[in-house]
Amino acid sequence: MMTGTVRNDPMAKPAPDVKNLLMQMPLFAQLKGDVLEGFVRYAQYRHEPKGTMLIRPDSVNDKFFIVVSGYIKIFRETLAGDEAITDILSTGHTFGEVGLSGTESVPYGAEVVEDAAVIALPRFLVAEEVIRNGIFGMQMLQHMTRQRMKRDMELEHRTVQTAPQRIGCFLLKFCKGQEQEVHLHLPYDKNTIAFSLGMQPETFSRALARLRSDTGIQISGASIYIPDLKKLVAYTCSACSSNFPCVEHG
Repeated sequence: MMTGTVRNDPMAKPAPDVKNLLMQMPLFAQLKGDVLEGFVRYAQYRHEPKGTMLIRPDSVNDKFFIVVSGYIKIFRETLAGDEAITDILSTGHTFGEVGLSGTESVPYGAEVVEDAAVIALPRFLVAEEVIRNGIFGMQMLQHMTRQRMKRDMELEHRTVQTAPQRIGCFLLKFCKGQEQEVHLHLPYDKNTIAFSLGMQPETFSRALARLRSDTGIQISGASIYIPDLKKLVAYTCSACSSNFPCVEHG
């Protein structure tokens, strides 16, 4: 029997076992019995195509989202209408936590940048469990702290790393567990990568060319070949307070 609900979409793929998905996530792993079943009962498993707006900036949101697969862009809008990307979230990340106990507006937007699957939970349900269950509350605090540490590391990189080094750091996110040679396919378009790293597309192109010259990586469209991972790590992480793989690559 399938657990959780699926958004009514004729193109939707069959939903996996939502209960099993939640149990695999550190944030929910300690939940048992009726509590876990309650989360599953209210959970919505949703397949969302590229371009779907999950949260509009400054709109009221009553959902707590968990990324199962794909990539979600978190962004803010300036008064002039420009978009500033603050994060790109992947599997295991969450968003929508702002004001867990209420339904006040969220100060950012969330848009799917590559086809994604998410689990949406009512924020009130998550908030009630945080208040009722001290262990879950601590897990939530640790989870949000890890996400904050990741953002702090990104801020450090924008301050001290060169543009080629920031691109190198981005590529290293997809090299965990690799030893030497690595073949990568960029997970989303180069403009989105550029803006998420605090660059204009023109700057990104020049910096990528410099990274290729300095480290020997090979680029063909969205395909990247890294012949010497250690060389890329040394080049990138020399201007970082942490070692590879760090919180940035979690």
